[in-house]
Amino acid sequence: MPRRALAASTVALSLLTLAACGSDSGEEGGSGAGIESVSISADSGKAPKVEWEGQLDPDEVETEVLVDGEGDETKTGDSVLAHIWIGNGYDEKEVYNSYEMEQPQVISLNDTLLPGLQAGLLGQKVGSTVAVAASAEDAYGEGGNPQLGIGNKDSVLFVTELLSKVPTGPQGEEREPAKWAPAIVEEGGKVTGFDFEGTPENNGKLWVTKTVKGDGPVVEKGQTIYVNYLGQVYGGDEPFDESYSRGEPTSFEIGVGAVVDGWDQSLVGETVGSRVVVAIPPALGYGKKGNPDAGIKGTDTLYFVVDILAAV
Repeated sequence: MPRRALAASTVALSLLTLAACGSDSGEEGGSGAGIESVSISADSGKAPKVEWEGQLDPDEVETEVLVDGEGDETKTGDSVLAHIWIGNGYDEKEVYNSYEMEQPQVISLNDTLLPGLQAGLLGQKVGSTVAVAASAEDAYGEGGNPQLGIGNKDSVLFVTELLSKVPTGPQGEEREPAKWAPAIVEEGGKVTGFDFEGTPENNGKLWVTKTVKGDGPVVEKGQTIYVNYLGQVYGGDEPFDESYSRGEPTSFEIGVGAVVDGWDQSLVGETVGSRVVVAIPPALGYGKKGNPDAGIKGTDTLYFVVDILAAV
């Protein structure tokens, strides 16, 4: 990523995908107390208020729609932007709350998603808030989720607010990019690199152009944006970083110094749905020291293609 130190994404995908190992807590053989044993109050944009009435121990995955949305129904293959609250039904404790972090998560409705969430979110309307009660095994697989302190004999309560669908690529009006822009190389519909043949050297200034003008809202300073991107140094044979092959967009705050200056300056003011191409001189990238871990020298100009998929 084009962060100051190429850090890992803050999106907590590991909390939403299958875990491989776990630990015992709770007891074998439960009461069968299902989702009706929990009182949940949900308002759009706010963390749910959960009142436990004894240990949650559902015999199967149970779903309850707390708020009815009016958007399109979700289907397999969709990605959705959502707030997520997770509670341990055995010790009745909150273990995860994206509302507190003020950062919704992108959830892909595919085979890697937790079975419990998948059962509760497929076929739901955007705008809905949905509660799902499940055993730890039904939620995370036979290992539970030790990262969250959920053992393999525990139970789990998910409360998920579906904010919007996230497109898999740019959406809007196609544009002819500036003549300085290198050709974007794609394979199987995914960006794989740049072809710099005929591309002039950068003059030390920030260059910004686009191949798609998005039809969504304008990106504002301080928002969290969700993007797919690829970065390659001028004349380089391969990208030094990219997200297209991962199957999940990356998120970060924009305009507040969380990423290199060239990104902050070029992406604020663009519209959601755009595909933007940026040439970033060293002074607005990693400076004279470069980024040796990524193979970036202090004299390298950085070229990025960025698909802006969502902003909140």
